[in-house]
Amino acid sequence: MLFNTLPFLLLLPVLFFAYWIIPTGKKIWRNGYLLAVSYLLYANYNPSYTLVLMLVTLLTYGGGILVDKRGKRLHTITFFAILSLLPLLVFKYYNFINENIYSLLSFCGVRFHLPGLNWAIPVGISFYTFQALGYLFDVYRGKTERERNFLDYALFVSFFPQTASGPISKASELLPQIKSIRPFRYGQAISGLRLLLWGMFLKVVIADRAGIYVDTVFDGYEKFSGLACVMASVLYSIQIYTDFAGYSLMAVGVGKLFGFDLVNNFQRPYFSASISEFWRRWHISLSRWLKDYVFIPLGGSKCSKARNYRNIVVTFLVSGIWHGANWTFIVWGLVHGTTQIAEKILGWNKQSFCGSVRLIHIVMTFVTATMAWVVFRSASIPFAIDFMSHYLVMSGNHSAGGITVIYTIMGIVPLLVVEVLQEFFPARYTRLRGYTWLRWSVYVLLFSMILLNGVVDGSSFIYVSF
Repeated sequence: MLFNTLPFLLLLPVLFFAYWIIPTGKKIWRNGYLLAVSYLLYANYNPSYTLVLMLVTLLTYGGGILVDKRGKRLHTITFFAILSLLPLLVFKYYNFINENIYSLLSFCGVRFHLPGLNWAIPVGISFYTFQALGYLFDVYRGKTERERNFLDYALFVSFFPQTASGPISKASELLPQIKSIRPFRYGQAISGLRLLLWGMFLKVVIADRAGIYVDTVFDGYEKFSGLACVMASVLYSIQIYTDFAGYSLMAVGVGKLFGFDLVNNFQRPYFSASISEFWRRWHISLSRWLKDYVFIPLGGSKCSKARNYRNIVVTFLVSGIWHGANWTFIVWGLVHGTTQIAEKILGWNKQSFCGSVRLIHIVMTFVTATMAWVVFRSASIPFAIDFMSHYLVMSGNHSAGGITVIYTIMGIVPLLVVEVLQEFFPARYTRLRGYTWLRWSVYVLLFSMILLNGVVDGSSFIYVSF
């Protein structure tokens, strides 16, 4: 069930009070309650999806037991890792692989085509599969003990705030919280409500409003001028950030309401001075997962330059493939990987830029990320090329709706003010937060903008499809 829907917002207080009515010492009751709620909410997308979630849970849990008992043998971890990945590979990549094999064989004059699958991709399968695999790899490497309580482990994989779109938690972060006694903390709950409000604002006031303009231009860019296409590209960068960051903040906020601290996924990525820095600030939990389980096992940076560059490319190739079964995602990942290699060659990854030089690098990084997002958003590589070549066209409509742009800018202004203060004036930001009247004024402003300017139609989060 999506966080930005009225049914969830009405259900949340009921779930909250029912959870905290359970006595503090009854940890098994509380965990059982959260596990049941997690599966029921996940079944709301499609009841059959729960079977896939349970299968991944059983495979990684059983794999953890056997890996631990058999002396951490490589063939055991490999077998269970492949088994655990099979649902993801079948549901998400079967049609893509099938179509490309058919195209290759047709090119060679061979006519052979396997039937396609019409199954919908289970919501969040990439997220919970990677989280479960992270546990399995950590057991193999001795970084975490294998979990003996199946119910606790099942809750770790399926915890409802993060199942659909992350963040991807480590076993060492979330399992200890699941196993601990969690007393109600007023400050933690209030912090959760703040994050929930801010995340909702980012989603419905900025992302969904910007999405109206973006979809209009991308779906018929031939009718629009280059200026409109550039505007749509920039707004898509803002849309995907506020959409995903909004979900992540809401997930962290809901987690806090139930006594959990989940990892923060974003640290103002569009203020990065390089693509390398961008990936330390964007989708932090995925970046960390790729670093720990792909980049470092390949050799990381403690190897020759050629091998280091190869490791970067492979890591971001995996990142691209993780996002979707399309060549656009693969190219998107390769763009980010090769750009980081170029930055390493130039030495930008080790430099701390200041003043106007940093500003120039921030703009360059944003432009690079935006161009890559156009590829990410496109249905195909030829579409992306045609769309970006349209930047030079002077004729056509210059806007896809003036009022939409105005509403979007009205939402972007508070975001920009907050992030500029957090990034460049953290002490002043902390001091301003101390004024009760100002804090409540912001709450009222955000709530009012959600009601007046928000697109409150329960639209899906972009990353739910991954």
